[in-house]
Amino acid sequence: MPIRYPPDDPREWLNRARSNLVLARASGEGIYLEDLCFNLQQAAEKAIKALLIKHGVAFPYVHDIGELLILFEDIGQSVPEIIRQSVRLTRFAVFTRYPSLAAPMGHEEYREALELAEAVVRWVEEQV
Repeated sequence: MPIRYPPDDPREWLNRARSNLVLARASGEGIYLEDLCFNLQQAAEKAIKALLIKHGVAFPYVHDIGELLILFEDIGQSVPEIIRQSVRLTRFAVFTRYPSLAAPMGHEEYREALELAEAVVRWVEEQV
């Protein structure tokens, strides 16, 4: 169990991001890749929010990774290209969570999403 921090501490948000990454790496019969990708999106979102908290930036409770990255850039911070690509994870917050809103995912798309989410979490860990 990770050490718990107050909800306004960026380390707690990073803990939650890491927890979502663990869930997203689950495998087994009956697990949809779309559900794993939801956790990847959540990992990236919570990690970016940890970084915003560290910099004292208020943020809306949205799932739009692009919107969150813009808030970070608005305070004069730069965002590496690989992190910019994580905006592709945003669609996993809603559209892939429900039947018939999106086509079933393949393993290659899942692996790409995993790499993006892991990159975001590592990037934030280096700064928090």
